[in-house]
Formats: sequence, C-alpha cells, structure tokens
Amino acid sequence: MSLNYNRVILAGRITRDPQLSYTPAQTPVVDFGLAINKRWKGKDGEKREETCFVDCRAFAKTAETINQYFTKGMPILVEGELHFSSWEDKQDGKKRSKLRVTVHKFEFMGDGEKQEAAPAPAPQPAPQQAPPAPQPAFGSPEDDGSIPF
Repeated sequence: MSLNYNRVILAGRITRDPQLSYTPAQTPVVDFGLAINKRWKGKDGEKREETCFVDCRAFAKTAETINQYFTKGMPILVEGELHFSSWEDKQDGKKRSKLRVTVHKFEFMGDGEKQEAAPAPAPQPAPQQAPPAPQPAFGSPEDDGSIPF
C-alpha cells in the first residue's frame, strides 16, 4: 500500500481575487492567496496573533469553480499538496524559492455573514406524492393474517 505523505489541509481567507488563466493546452488554472490566522495567549496573558500567507493554485474544474464563487476575504478550506520551486532572479541574480499548495479539493466555509457570490438555489415545487394504496380491512378475505410491520 502506498501512502501519500505530501498532503496539507488549510482553512483561511482568500487574500486577493482569484486570477484565472489557461495553460497552452487550454486547461484552466487559478492562482490565489490564502491567509491563515493563529491566535493564542502568551505567558504574560496577552492575546497574540500571527498570520501565515500561502500561495495556492488549482486546475481544471476546481479552478473554474474557485474563480466563479470566491472573492477576496471569503473563507475557504483547501486540501492539496505542497510544491517547492526554486529559481535564480534574472534582475539581481539571487536564488529564490517558494512553497505553493496545489489544491485538489476545497470546501465552502460559512462565517455567519451573508455571502452573495454563491447563487441561491431556485425554489423547487413540492414533489407530488402518490395517494397511499388502499389497505384491506382486518379480517377481510384479502387479509392474510400477518402483522403489518
């Protein structure tokens, strides 16, 4: 059995509107930033907060859906894998590197605020139910004497 140890699950808020682009093969790609806040109380009793910023990228249908329904400030939960890139900056010759999450799955997260990005489902008419089949009267010729439960 093979285990995938490169798995990350993060919950945070989108830091910038998702940017949709396409690969040369016309596969949709969306890039967005994620801010993850950590809050704790220090030894001195003061409340502290630290924010971690993470770059994210999604492909195909996932990319299109994130681009359609998410905007800056909205909460999201993402699951994916970490990718490390390194390169040499052409302007100053310095080595650069970056970790990015390639998003495979995501979930909408509610935060109690009304979100206008996701359209409300259209009201559906109540399903019509067939009238119940008539039951034979107890002791009638059609009654086989069994208990009906």
